Amino acid sequence: MSRRTAISCLLLAILLAGLAAPAAARTRPRYGGTLRIETVGDPWQLPSGIARRLVLDGLTTLDAAGNVRPALATDWQSENAGHRWIFRLRPGVRFHDGSPLTTIAVVASLNASCPSDCPWTSLRASGAAVVFSSDAPMPNLPALLAGDEFLIALTLSSEGKTPTAATGTGPFQVTGFSNGVLSLSANDTCWQGRPFVDTLEIRTRRALSDQRLDLVAGRADVIEVPAEDARQARQQHLLLLASPPVQLLALEIADSGPLANPNLRAAIALAVDRSALANVIFQKEGQVAASLLPQSLSGYAFLFAPERDLARAQQLRGGITPPSLPFRVEGDGALQLAGQRIALNLREAGFPTQLNSAASHPDLVLRILPIEFPAPAATLEQLFRRNDHPDPVEDNPAAEYKAERGFLDRKTVVPLLHLPRVYALSPRVRDLALHADGSLDLANASLEASP
Repeated sequence: MSRRTAISCLLLAILLAGLAAPAAARTRPRYGGTLRIETVGDPWQLPSGIARRLVLDGLTTLDAAGNVRPALATDWQSENAGHRWIFRLRPGVRFHDGSPLTTIAVVASLNASCPSDCPWTSLRASGAAVVFSSDAPMPNLPALLAGDEFLIALTLSSEGKTPTAATGTGPFQVTGFSNGVLSLSANDTCWQGRPFVDTLEIRTRRALSDQRLDLVAGRADVIEVPAEDARQARQQHLLLLASPPVQLLALEIADSGPLANPNLRAAIALAVDRSALANVIFQKEGQVAASLLPQSLSGYAFLFAPERDLARAQQLRGGITPPSLPFRVEGDGALQLAGQRIALNLREAGFPTQLNSAASHPDLVLRILPIEFPAPAATLEQLFRRNDHPDPVEDNPAAEYKAERGFLDRKTVVPLLHLPRVYALSPRVRDLALHADGSLDLANASLEASP
């Protein structure tokens, strides 16, 4: 069995387990109703803002096994050893305002979303095709174009006007934003077919505790559950939908200033107690990690050793005591607790560390990085690009392992845990699925009829 087939089977098994119901109770999905979602963050935030894939489409999409599938582009081909790609657009597609999808509109959208440091050097419209060119090979371009960063939004209507709201070709269109609630309505003429629910209401910047209360009180249908709270949610008999590991908790280390010495960065990597983070802070919902990609995705993660070695860390430090290191934690709750535990680990290894969430130029940053693609090479390339290491990665396990090993040997990104994304659902929600990156796929979700 190939690793991509194995990943597909795993995703299917998790989905079936989370949504299991007696066969006799299943009926055909019904149209209508309003699905109410609550989220802590901004629904448009990159990457994986919940609203983006509801409103916008990409030129391509990825299935659960990491295979590239047509979306707004029907087909594509590479030329000149991957230095040039040609994508042909799907005919007859229109934006929500009625403007036609054209190659000029696609080029304008991509130029707006990626003005610099793109996977390509240049792009242009050529008849019914969009042509990407680069000074270096782009072996993963079809997969990368499926990412949230490159979804297609209208920048100028056919009447020459700038849209007042995000306008795409997806299954839902924006109808309003008021009092922190983003309203979306079904796109009746969507090229993929009309979704089942009539309306989505996304309540933004909602505290997790308030989300839980709203779900229990029947005021919300889908809420977020932090991985560390998943066990408690199960004990409370909430209906959960969980992804495989699609997030990476990582410690980023500056390679300049007091930590320019690679031995010091290596010492910091050895000082962190990952097991305590997984077992205590994240309540055994996270998988200890020393690799960027989880084992289920790469097949070689076991080759990276995650053990803590405090004695070796102190030896690598070599008696050097750097100044107090500003340490920023990007997140609340469990991430703050994890930051405190890591700071304690580093002090034990001889690194004075000061937590400072407002630090503008920190030496250390703790954050969650998305594993956006189920395709290893594309995921690595995306993670590399976000850390100023834009080299392309060949799509084969040996090349992927070599590229990941070389990147991690720099000790500027230290993987700590692989985490799932978890949601709790009300009983009236049916057929809700997840994209391969763990984000909600609401196009085929429906609601039970009101009693």
